Amino acid sequence: MYIKCWGSRGSIPVSGLDYTKYGGDTTCLEIRTRSDDIIIVDAGTGVRRLGNKLVKENRNTYHFLFTHAHWDHVMGLPYFKPLFMKKAKLYMHRCPYNRKYVETIVSQVIAPPHFPVKFSELQAEILYEDTTQNQFDIGSVSISSIKLSHPNGGSGFKFVEDGKVFVFLTDNDICFVHPNGLKREEYLDFSKGADLLIHDAEYTPQEYERFTEWGHSKYTEVLDLALEAGAKKFGLFHLNQERTDREMDEIVEECRQSVAVRGKNLDCFGVGYDMTFIL
Repeated sequence: MYIKCWGSRGSIPVSGLDYTKYGGDTTCLEIRTRSDDIIIVDAGTGVRRLGNKLVKENRNTYHFLFTHAHWDHVMGLPYFKPLFMKKAKLYMHRCPYNRKYVETIVSQVIAPPHFPVKFSELQAEILYEDTTQNQFDIGSVSISSIKLSHPNGGSGFKFVEDGKVFVFLTDNDICFVHPNGLKREEYLDFSKGADLLIHDAEYTPQEYERFTEWGHSKYTEVLDLALEAGAKKFGLFHLNQERTDREMDEIVEECRQSVAVRGKNLDCFGVGYDMTFIL
C-alpha cells in the first residue's frame, strides 16, 4: 500500500514562506494498492495537483472516499482536471453515508454561482457505489469506517492490505463527544496495532480551551492515543492554518521528547504535503 499526502492543512489553504515545509493545501490523500487501484480520500485543494499528475500518467480510473463535506475537504474538486475528460471514470463511494449524501457533495460544489461549470456539463463518467456495510473492499484493500466526533459528523477510515494497517482520522475530537460521535475508547480500539496512524492534532492544549466544541483534537491527547494503540508511526494532521513550519517543528519535537521520556518506540512526525509512506 502506497500512501501520499497532497494536502494536510485545516480549514483554509495558506501560502507564504512560513508554510513551505508542511505546505498549504487542504486535505487530500492518495492511496495506491497492490491491485493497482487508486483511492483518493477527500478533495481539498491538494486534489488539484494530484489530478494533474494522474493526467500526465494517463491514469483514468479512481475511487473517491469522503470523510465529510466541510468546505476544506471538497473545495478542490472543481479543479480536479480528470472531471473534464471523457476517458476518466470516477467511482464515488457512498459508504458509510446514506441516500444521496455524496451526490449532493459533488453536485453542489460544482454548480453556479460557486463555480461556472454545471455538474451536468462534466465530461467524466461518474458512478456511485453503494454498500450497506461499514466494511467493504476496493480491490486488494479492505476498508472499515468509523463515525467522527465533529460538528455535522463525518467518517474516519481504516485501510488493511496484506496485514498492514493504515488508520486515517481527521477532523476528530477525542475529548468531546459531538452528536453522532463516539467516545475515546472506540477510537482507541479502532486504531490498535496501526502501522500508520494519521490523526487530527490541530490544537495545543492552550488553544483547545478556547475551541473545545470545534471538533478537533489537541496533539498531546492524540499522542497518548497513538501510544496506547501501539501504533508504529504517528502523523499529526489537519494543521492549523496559522501554524508556521517553525511552530509545527516545535510541536513535533515536543512529541518526540515525550515519547523518549516514556521509554516508548513511536515514530512521530507532522504530515506535510508530498510526504509518502509504503506499508
